[in-house]
Amino acid sequence: MNNLKGSWRLSGWRRTTSKGDVSYPLGEDASGLLVYTSDGKMMVQMTAAHRPPLETSNPLGGSAEEQAAAYSTCLGYFGSYRVADGKVTHRIEGSSFPNWSETEQVRPYELSGDELILRTPPSESGGVTTVNEMSWIRDKGPADA
Repeated sequence: MNNLKGSWRLSGWRRTTSKGDVSYPLGEDASGLLVYTSDGKMMVQMTAAHRPPLETSNPLGGSAEEQAAAYSTCLGYFGSYRVADGKVTHRIEGSSFPNWSETEQVRPYELSGDELILRTPPSESGGVTTVNEMSWIRDKGPADA
């Protein structure tokens, strides 16, 4: 049974290394929305808080510096998903991080009531292992919805 269906609000994204270092890639007050639909589609958008506006009304414009700052303070992707054996697999069709487009990202998960925790599989670089953990709270929506 798929209990992930619905909307989820980001409550935190924490990165932990085997050295014991802890960081928050989009800051401790990042926000985000994760949606799993009943027909197997998904999308996620996460952003840092207090992102400065660009000096243009063109959503594809801005100086190179503005674009770099905007790119480094958000992450989003969309596609389809499947749930099996305590893991959710995101089959990504498009992403703000181009390297993830047309890939599958597997996330071991824990679901407890209205809290969902997604983890990345451990990755190693330079002898240091890193795990990302995204915590989500089920979004009940407006009371009058």
